[in-house]
Amino acid sequence: MSNLSHTGRDITSHPDVTEMRDRYARMLGGRDVALVDAPVFLVGLYCAISPWVLGFTTSQPTLVAHNLIMGIAIAALGLGFTVMPERMYGLSWAICAMGAWMIASTWVVGSSPGLGVILNNVIIGGLTLLLGLVCAGVSMKSGKRTT
Repeated sequence: MSNLSHTGRDITSHPDVTEMRDRYARMLGGRDVALVDAPVFLVGLYCAISPWVLGFTTSQPTLVAHNLIMGIAIAALGLGFTVMPERMYGLSWAICAMGAWMIASTWVVGSSPGLGVILNNVIIGGLTLLLGLVCAGVSMKSGKRTT
């Protein structure tokens, strides 16, 4: 068995240095949408807590549950973009669909919502749709560049 121990701190003589460089380049190469991860998470977080922030928990109980579930789903996708970017950027279009649904859901799920509830969900849906489009566009651009 050969002696592969290295006494110095210089890693350039390590037998796997080229493989490690390639792996780091692959892992860091797909981070073009890193600036969108946090806003997606924050929009999802706000969507989940918005019924309590705006105070429509008693007047719109079905919309409260809907916003909570959708907010958690959007925030989970935002966290997924941060934790596993290579696997999650294919779901960028799902965020777009969730944003469009958030806009329409106010009238589908809610029963005669007030102006504040309508504006809240339309703004959340618009931001989610916009962030999803940015994420999808950049991931498509980076996909064309790497293939």
